[in-house]
Amino acid sequence: MNATQLLEHFDRLAEAPGAVPRLRRFILDLAVRGKLVEQDAGDEPAAELLKRIQTERFRVLNKPVKRDALLGAEPESTDIQLPVGWVWSKLGNLCTKTGSGSTPAGGKDAYVSSGVPFLRSQNVYDDGLRLDGVAFISDATQERMSSTTIKAGDLLLNITGGSIGRCAIVPDSFVIGNINQHVAIIRLALPESRCFLHCVICSDYFQKHIFGNQTGAGREGLPKNRMDEILIPVAPLTEQHRIVAKVDELMALCDQLEAAQQERERRRERLAAASLQRLNQPAADTTPETQREHARFHLHHLPRLTTRPEHIKAMRQLLLDLAVRGKLLIQDSRDVPANELLQKIQQEKIKQPKGSNRTGVKLPPVDLTSVPFDLPSGWAWARFPEVGTFGRGKSKHRPRNDPSLYSDGTHLLIQTGDVARSKGVIKTFTSKYNDVGLAQSMKWPAGTLCITIAANIADSGILSFDACFPDSVVGFKPSAIFDSARYFEYFVRTAKANLLAFAPATAQKNINLEILNAVLIPLPPLAEQHRIVAKVDGLMALCDQLETQLTTTQTDSRHLLEAVLETALVPA
Repeated sequence: MNATQLLEHFDRLAEAPGAVPRLRRFILDLAVRGKLVEQDAGDEPAAELLKRIQTERFRVLNKPVKRDALLGAEPESTDIQLPVGWVWSKLGNLCTKTGSGSTPAGGKDAYVSSGVPFLRSQNVYDDGLRLDGVAFISDATQERMSSTTIKAGDLLLNITGGSIGRCAIVPDSFVIGNINQHVAIIRLALPESRCFLHCVICSDYFQKHIFGNQTGAGREGLPKNRMDEILIPVAPLTEQHRIVAKVDELMALCDQLEAAQQERERRRERLAAASLQRLNQPAADTTPETQREHARFHLHHLPRLTTRPEHIKAMRQLLLDLAVRGKLLIQDSRDVPANELLQKIQQEKIKQPKGSNRTGVKLPPVDLTSVPFDLPSGWAWARFPEVGTFGRGKSKHRPRNDPSLYSDGTHLLIQTGDVARSKGVIKTFTSKYNDVGLAQSMKWPAGTLCITIAANIADSGILSFDACFPDSVVGFKPSAIFDSARYFEYFVRTAKANLLAFAPATAQKNINLEILNAVLIPLPPLAEQHRIVAKVDGLMALCDQLETQLTTTQTDSRHLLEAVLETALVPA
């Protein structure tokens, strides 16, 4: 595919992620290489244009013309092969003035409420000057700084800071102004070339020279002498005009494509938001069956609604929220109710040896007037100590400060970081205790749900091995009645953003063991728990696939775009 064919398929290529900004740069790249429009053998060669430029420079500057200014200057190395009729010229040889402005005496104190516009880097953008909030200086200050007065037709280039490389053309309607030291004037001997030179300056070719020629401790400034030496590919003047017209046409097309993409994205966002809102906050008269139908609709259209990573993240959270509210699946009236499950667990606790419930907490009855939401039939509110063994890890002092705890260690020790990066299943450990370390701690069995209460607050994961952990982690080992802690881990992920909402009886404002003791867990019947975990596992796997597919699609699209653009530089 050559450049002409590429431009014919412009709108299709624009669908790749980040394609429009890349296409803008590519248009300018074609322009500076002489590949955007056809050459015309009848055009006056650029070498003749250089002669006229130097005649004008001599008239304005009254300086003799250097030989390289007339003949052009060949670059030592470049990947740009100029077409017939083009020449190279140093930027300074095309101008009657280059150089930066300065700070007025008194700095900001010299600014006035109205007067002569004093342009700074925040006013200079590639698409033009932005004069909202422009500073002003007095006529007297302007008189003292008259050497850096800007005129209509000048190019202004930011030469320091984070906006270095931005370039704007001073419009013909501009009357008078001045610039500070962060902006440079580029005043061409022949103003007719200003639009073409603007294209060159905005291109990757020139921008690389800007960043390659910076000086200073932070390499943040482009000095005048280096700017003047940057080589410019100069086209015949009539071809310059054709190039600028084509660039304007294609940039307008880019604007249209960008606007269409933004509108399409806004519509998709609105649809996704409305769908999520309908699921998350249904109308008062919405039945469970209608709610599940809404969920099926959203899941059916999930690939089209999830086009960015944050969409998938929001979807994961919503799925978990629906699951623990009993809105993901249909309830089965044949399931043994959760209240009977709690009674059975309580009877088992009574039979256990004294002190086996590590928290030793006596909890008051659940106040049903302050629960977070209404539960489906067969569900019940429960708290961690009521459905298993619950308590903080142990560490009499900071383990990392005592090497004697680790010599020849064999007992795995996890920390809050292992929980935070577990993604639900803890597979890493920080170090190993020896028997001395174990004696000042305790070992929790594989299958224990760990919840952090320091550093990374309310992160959760299930141990895949026996391990110790410090008091910055809380452990929950569900009753043997439960097959695993998976449902409870999914609940903690759901409630993490607002655990206090599930602990209405406490006035504490930080997450600690007291808060976690009071957290209300929406507990389904055991059979429904199994179905919920299986369903959520499948939906999370789907989210994983979508995430991978999204990443792969975006990467492949970028690679394809770059390959097509590179191929387009090869002559037909």
